[in-house]
Amino acid sequence: MDVSLQVTFDTADPHAQADFWAAVLGYEVENGPDVSAFVDSLVESGRLAPEERIYRNGRSLFAVAAAAHDPAGTGPRLYFQKVPEGKVVKNRVHLDLNVGADRALAEVARVEALGATRLWVTDDRGPVTYTMQDPEGNEFCIS
Repeated sequence: MDVSLQVTFDTADPHAQADFWAAVLGYEVENGPDVSAFVDSLVESGRLAPEERIYRNGRSLFAVAAAAHDPAGTGPRLYFQKVPEGKVVKNRVHLDLNVGADRALAEVARVEALGATRLWVTDDRGPVTYTMQDPEGNEFCIS
């Protein structure tokens, strides 16, 4: 079966979240000249209102969406869409970053430096697992 996987995040700031997760996973944010040209063409054709475009680092981008992809092409694409409401309860889906016991603490420190928050540590289901939050409060795990 030929299926590609995209993980979608509801977010208040899609561009900040794309930057955060790209840095965490070694992904590339999709904000190059091709995206900029596409956004500009949509505005010029009237299919996208001018206020739905933002400028970031000198490029036109969608105001309400951002994406990042694995440059190696093996991981899922990440898509971030702006929603009006904030996160209220525990997310029903989360990412697990499996880096190995020898690298877990270093990875926790690295993602904390990027803006993540450590919530708790458990080992009740196997390996030591660090439950974290991204800058908007979405939980993820490192083990």
